[in-house]
Amino acid sequence: MSELLSTEEYKAIAAGLKLPTRAFINGEFVDAIDGATMQSINPATGEVLADIAACKTADVNLAVANGKAVFERGDWSQLHPSERKTAIAKLASLIEENALELAVMETLEAGKPIHECVKTDLPETVNCIQWHAEATDKLYDQLSPSGNGAVGMIVREPLGVVACVLPWNFPLMMVAWKLGPALAAGNSVIVKPAETTSMTTLRIAELAIEAGIPAGVFNVLPGLGPDVGEPLGMHEDVQVVSFTGSTATGRRFLEYSARSNLKRIVLECGGKSPSVVLSDAENLDSVAENIVAAALWNMGQNCTANSRIIIHKDLKAELTEKILQKMQDWQTGDPMNPEHMLGSIISRAQFDKIISYIEIGKREGAKLLAGGEALTIGDGLFIAPTLFDDVTEDMTIAVEEIFGPVFSLMQADSDEQALQIANNSCYGLQASLYTGNVKKAHKYARKLQAGTVSVNCFSEGDISTPFGGFKQSGFGGRDNSLQAHDQYTDVKTIWLDLED
Repeated sequence: MSELLSTEEYKAIAAGLKLPTRAFINGEFVDAIDGATMQSINPATGEVLADIAACKTADVNLAVANGKAVFERGDWSQLHPSERKTAIAKLASLIEENALELAVMETLEAGKPIHECVKTDLPETVNCIQWHAEATDKLYDQLSPSGNGAVGMIVREPLGVVACVLPWNFPLMMVAWKLGPALAAGNSVIVKPAETTSMTTLRIAELAIEAGIPAGVFNVLPGLGPDVGEPLGMHEDVQVVSFTGSTATGRRFLEYSARSNLKRIVLECGGKSPSVVLSDAENLDSVAENIVAAALWNMGQNCTANSRIIIHKDLKAELTEKILQKMQDWQTGDPMNPEHMLGSIISRAQFDKIISYIEIGKREGAKLLAGGEALTIGDGLFIAPTLFDDVTEDMTIAVEEIFGPVFSLMQADSDEQALQIANNSCYGLQASLYTGNVKKAHKYARKLQAGTVSVNCFSEGDISTPFGGFKQSGFGGRDNSLQAHDQYTDVKTIWLDLED
């Protein structure tokens, strides 16, 4: 699927799609118990795509009961790790076989550029699930140094029913990040996709049955947060909730845990990530290219979006011009057109929120260098890439997460001040550092308060590196890498006395 098709070809595929609209419980598609539905809307056109099942507490109870039953039977939890590996690897292969369908479906529902879905989201989704499949039978337990009189075994065990609550910005990639390690460990999994982007997750659940994953092991419950997310968070038989989304909602899951069974909570939350350009940064063309990509990727609807660009005063004028030039490469328009790097905003509510932040930036005295307005492209929700200058640390657009194609230039009088500005945030998910000095690269990367620091590029790492945040950007665990498996298992000590 590496070669891009034409707009007309993608639209023809879209017209022929059979869209999944029902919940997926115990291996089959079912209506919500009360028959309720919610609309799935294409944000690029305003068209209603389908009416999706809107689950509630009764559906949660049914899915949890089925997940718990299959877990206790051992159909999946007690399966040999190599057999689980085979099934999960088959799922990855089936996703790859159906990648074109899934990419178009994701573009329809999320407004993401088809270019991004084809070139990034689907390959990363397949790679993630395949990687965790391969890890399934390669994770060893341990023996303690207990001497000759005893054997101390330290073993990992699956926890039971795991709930995964997903965001709308990367539906396929986020389900892979959570599903891969949770299934590898032997758990039963219930996924609540974001209410605006349910369909690709539902399709993957169908493929999981085809891959040989037993019915009841992977369930998908579309619905609103209060109707599905809260009941999952409060359920006594859910042992883990892994959540990606806003910090405010993440706090609620900690409260639900405290009020129920003290279930494990893993949070990957918001960010206000900085690009830090030190006085000795080199190759400013490359720096500008990375900065723009970090700010605008996925229309800025990305928790690691580099929305604070902190530049040493000696480089600011030159780099500002290069950033403005590189922004011209990011054209906004119909996301089904593979030439467009930017698509639509996910929803009217998010669109209005972004526009309000742009107006706040203007009122508080930031200087608008580019964009700053809605774009009229049919009936879709489009906003021009927006760049502010003369932004200070106390301005709202420098403090609060906007989650849109809006970023700000901030001047630092010294490298030390640049570091101070970067760390002056309640968030700490990702940071990008630009310097030509290898000693500074190590020193400043260590001092930046972020879960991932990329040097002379924008990056979140890869599947082999842990992903999560410091401060209010994360809690309780990490996605990706072998560390992701830890949050879906519990550690048990088994002590055998060998003395006569």
